[in-house]
Amino acid sequence: MVPPESPASGPADCRAGCGACCIALSISSAIPGMPGGKPAGVRCIQLDPANLCLLFGLPERPDICGRLRPEPAMCGTNREEALANIVWLERATC
Repeated sequence: MVPPESPASGPADCRAGCGACCIALSISSAIPGMPGGKPAGVRCIQLDPANLCLLFGLPERPDICGRLRPEPAMCGTNREEALANIVWLERATC
């Protein structure tokens, strides 16, 4: 499988209202409201209607979420690219 085309990697800011990583990625650790974590492709229960994390900055937020850093290779140039790229990364690393 060939990764999707993407801009050069480097630090980036999280795209407000995107939420792609909160949907596309699997999370194996407990999340408030999702004690067994969440499978890839399932919307996190802590993602609000505006696609913002309700746990951001709180100690209940899973460690993996705090360690994940946006970058152009993952996030692309829009939400749709971010979803496609993260789905590809999830499948390539499972």
